[in-house]
Amino acid sequence: MTDTDFVYTTYLLSTPDEVWKALTDQATIKLYWGVTIDTTWDAGSTMSWEQGGVTVLDPDQVVLESSPPRRLAYTWHTFTPEFAATCGITGDRLNLVRQEPRSKVTFEIEQAGANVKLTLRHDGFEKDSIVLANVSDGWPYIIANLKTLLETGEPLPDS
Repeated sequence: MTDTDFVYTTYLLSTPDEVWKALTDQATIKLYWGVTIDTTWDAGSTMSWEQGGVTVLDPDQVVLESSPPRRLAYTWHTFTPEFAATCGITGDRLNLVRQEPRSKVTFEIEQAGANVKLTLRHDGFEKDSIVLANVSDGWPYIIANLKTLLETGEPLPDS
């Protein structure tokens, strides 16, 4: 990780197809992440994000790359005041977040012996990014929850 990107790698006892499905299936995403992403997952398609009862559809929220079951990339979501409030971002902090450039998430899925190597790269941040600080705290839990779900059939218990 640098001061302008977040990289996280884990190994899962799974298959590339199962990991791909978990990253793109609405019901599965909801289980380990708690959000709903509605899209066709085709490169160029828009993405609708729903979290905490708030849905955001923005033409700049798009799938950038879709190469099943190896690589998936998309732009990070739009911070409307309503959506940001579901993440605990309000007031002056929200104004700063909304001034940041849109970032990008990339998942790389590789067979690694009997396991799958999953690398998440979230980049495109400026130095001292508030969004980078937030995703650096959030992504490890989301990926651990994904791993637990795929390996045990159940997500992590609520904490």
